[in-house]
Amino acid sequence: MAPLPPPWYAVSGAPSSGKTTTVRLLAARGYRTTEEQARAIITEEMAKGRTLEEVRGAGEWFQEVILERQLALEAQLPVDKTVFLDRGVPDGLAYERFLALQPNAALADAARKSRYRRVFVLEPLAFTADHGRIEDSETQTNLHNAIRDTYLELGFDVCDVPVLGPAERVDFILERVQPN
Repeated sequence: MAPLPPPWYAVSGAPSSGKTTTVRLLAARGYRTTEEQARAIITEEMAKGRTLEEVRGAGEWFQEVILERQLALEAQLPVDKTVFLDRGVPDGLAYERFLALQPNAALADAARKSRYRRVFVLEPLAFTADHGRIEDSETQTNLHNAIRDTYLELGFDVCDVPVLGPAERVDFILERVQPN
């Protein structure tokens, strides 16, 4: 039998599904969490004067930088502590496929090698635009399906998180965390 993955839980879903809010609430309850790398990169690049469209429009570059940052982040995580990640490596593969970007073999390999105990895919909320989003509600739905399908294709234990209030979503997730 394969060894159990570290107690790391990816919190994923389409834009405007409540991932960041959920992860912040998990942190407020004392859990170790990570921030979404894509959002951090967008914020950094916009501070340098690039527009959102310029950052997101450089799709292959953007996914490559996200992958580098995510792998570096995960390499520093404790393998014996519960951690909730705002997205996992396979999210990048789902975006690459959805956006029909040039396939990146390193991304596909890293997605296959990623190890999370469970992936919580949040059902989308009503779409809300912000400084880091260029999607619309139809794209949101299609991305949700692409992300979920990618994790399932890679053999991850996927748990669908229904639309609930923020605190109830956190409770739902915590009830489904596997013991170490």
